[in-house]
Amino acid sequence: MPNSVKITIIKSMQEIQRYNFRESEQKWQQFWQENKSFEVSNEELANSPSYYVLEMFPYPSGNIHIGHVRNYTLGDVLARYKKAKGFKVLHPMGWDAFGLPAENAAIERKIHPGVWTYKNIETMREQLKSIGLAYDWTREFATCSPDYYKHEQKFFLDFLKNGIAYRKESDVNWDPVDNTVLANEQVIDGRGWRSGAIVERKKLSQWFLRISDFAEDLLQGLTTLTDWPEKVLTMQERWIGKSKGAKVDFAIVGQDGNLSVFTTRPDTLFGMSFCAISPRHPLAIKLAETNPELAEFISECNRIGTSEEAIEKADKLGFDSGLKVTNPFNSQQYPIYVANFVLMEYGTGAIFGCPAHDQRDFDFATKYNLPILQVIDNGKNEPLKEAYSGDGVLINSGFLNGLNVADSKEKAIAKLQELGKGEETINYRLRDWGVSRQRYWGCPIPIIYCDKCGIVTVPEQDLPVELPQDATFDQTGNPLAYHPTWKHVNCPTCGGAAERETDTFDTFFESSWYFARYCDSKNEQAIGKGANKILPVDKYIGGVEHAVLHLLYARFFTRALNKCGYLDVVEPFKGLMTQGMVCHETYKDSAGNWLYPEDIVKKDGIWVDKANGQPVTVGRSEKMSKSKRNTVDPRDIIANYGADTARLFMLSDSPPDRDLEWTDSGIDGAWRYVNRLWRLILEQHALISPECDEATALKLRKETHKAIKNIGEDIERLAFNKAIARLRELTNLFASLQDAKLGDARLETINAIIRLISPFMPHLAEELWQQIGNKQSLADAAWLEYDPALCVEDQVTIAVQVNGKLRATINCAPDLAQSEIEALAMQEKNVIEFTANKEIKKVIYVKGKIVNIVAA
Repeated sequence: MPNSVKITIIKSMQEIQRYNFRESEQKWQQFWQENKSFEVSNEELANSPSYYVLEMFPYPSGNIHIGHVRNYTLGDVLARYKKAKGFKVLHPMGWDAFGLPAENAAIERKIHPGVWTYKNIETMREQLKSIGLAYDWTREFATCSPDYYKHEQKFFLDFLKNGIAYRKESDVNWDPVDNTVLANEQVIDGRGWRSGAIVERKKLSQWFLRISDFAEDLLQGLTTLTDWPEKVLTMQERWIGKSKGAKVDFAIVGQDGNLSVFTTRPDTLFGMSFCAISPRHPLAIKLAETNPELAEFISECNRIGTSEEAIEKADKLGFDSGLKVTNPFNSQQYPIYVANFVLMEYGTGAIFGCPAHDQRDFDFATKYNLPILQVIDNGKNEPLKEAYSGDGVLINSGFLNGLNVADSKEKAIAKLQELGKGEETINYRLRDWGVSRQRYWGCPIPIIYCDKCGIVTVPEQDLPVELPQDATFDQTGNPLAYHPTWKHVNCPTCGGAAERETDTFDTFFESSWYFARYCDSKNEQAIGKGANKILPVDKYIGGVEHAVLHLLYARFFTRALNKCGYLDVVEPFKGLMTQGMVCHETYKDSAGNWLYPEDIVKKDGIWVDKANGQPVTVGRSEKMSKSKRNTVDPRDIIANYGADTARLFMLSDSPPDRDLEWTDSGIDGAWRYVNRLWRLILEQHALISPECDEATALKLRKETHKAIKNIGEDIERLAFNKAIARLRELTNLFASLQDAKLGDARLETINAIIRLISPFMPHLAEELWQQIGNKQSLADAAWLEYDPALCVEDQVTIAVQVNGKLRATINCAPDLAQSEIEALAMQEKNVIEFTANKEIKKVIYVKGKIVNIVAA
């Protein structure tokens, strides 16, 4: 044990005092840092069995919150356990440091975003260290550092060379508060994901990444992710949105052109009553040039939310364009409407409406008094009151009559191809990723615009293109666009006057490859060669809210880097765990204002406001949020109870993927258990003697080895709450044997308990380990081995059913013959009663679990 750790071994029960967590936690955190306990070299990772544990890195907002404590503790348990199991563990931490909050802070506080960001990083780093997390801090970086973002500028240049990046003018989601473009995924219910402002539509020239080219590969890749939650796979599958259907070309009456429509229901073409196009469809825009009323209608449509959810919730509105199309199957003519519910981003930006079999079309047809013709028999001989979307036989459909839906789809597509009016088509909901953002605090896009040469890439030797440090924030919009000097530059090709691109990258650009940088974070190359031996990440931990945005982008980005020769892997994360939220009751005062938990106190059995003694309304438990003030500051918890207590509570009260209910009684209970462990181990250690009751000692040894086996398996399965429950069972048994003669079994159990708690409560474990006389740090100790012979159950409990209903249970040796087990079952009093005067038809035995007697 190094000299920096003071050894004060307690020698008798009289010396045992309350556990001093403040002294212990500070001591061991310093020890781990000085001894580089969790640092690992690239050579070790590349040449030894390795394991990569990673939690989604935080945005440096100023202080950690309880969600951080839970997220990072989950990863820490796994990292410590895998290290003890002999793996070289990569467990890094860094900072997702670009983004609008820093820019907004600069405006509010009149400081540079970098100053605000790095100050927050210093604060949060120390707070994270206070939790006792087993990080390799030598790999730390902030994505706002030019040493980091210079590499993604090079990526972008390579993406351009490989056809993955391109520029086009397009309709964009514009946040009028943050004054920036938002990706579709960043528009929530028609509002900006950060500002909450209603999103508008604008046309801008933007840079895009061709994520849509990877749609099928991203979809098929989901089948390989067997260690991902099913709900996340489903969310990604839906977002990619593969649809099989047909492209139908409707002739526009009186014009030479066609209106092309993608549909998944070509079987319902005979039930058509209208076509509808997006307000942003080229045909709608052309018609609006000479139709002021249509132009105003399109403007109104552009002011509603842009997300599919917002459009679905909006009242379905249409504008009759005056044009008609001809149905290729029945040659009848139908009107073309401009409709607010048709997305330009999906299919062709046009649909045909079959009101009888699509509820949205039904509502629209009802509103505008359009025909509703049923073409699929629903088995009811009555007018439709709502759309019927089920299966059935085709009716009123000419050559499709009598076919079921599946067969009619095939025949309809074949007929369209025969007529030259369509073809079978696969469509994806996924759209290319617009990465341009109109803000300062982001990675500059390495592009120069020259009047003579056009779009010119910044030469590689001139990277990084750094942000100017003298930007001002006294105007609305992007400070780079009105900077007096930064954007003005000579063209690298002709030497003439030119301008830099003033847009910066979407911050998801940074988080889409950071996991690869950790593999060799100090390398001059973006991604060191060893990354291909370390990646993919074995276990990635973070919130389910990132299921589409971050995780899908990271999967795409890894494929793009693979295509450009940076990586051999295509999937970044082998295993994924999405942890639940931390929840707390909500409180309101008599005026309906939210109150913090520390603002209230219980008097005479009811909660009252500390400020005025008035009763408080206690609301339901919800995700902790500053807006509802139902937060608990982890700094206070660590200061009053210690990091190990906070860790224990986070791990023990709920499965990691479920929401955790924060309660004062819960944290108090965890604190009591920490102190109970402290006293139990030291008191038991003081009782060690050679005297031994063999039967009792054997019982303890069996339970100890079962705990070693089961807790290890629980950790592997991330069932940390079950592991804690088993620890409590073992310590309860051990406490009950305080006065027993246990011989060597006592010390064996003491050692086991300390080792078993070490991933969960590392400071307490290290302190107890030292107290009982060990000199090696548990951070360097191997995980315990269990004796399989001691883990065999002496007895099993078997349920006995009669005709499927439980009537008795029997306890017997696990290796007892089936015939003997059946005989024991038949002797049970309840079994005899419920089989009396009945013939035993058969007996079904499920080994070690159930005997089911079928009697009649």
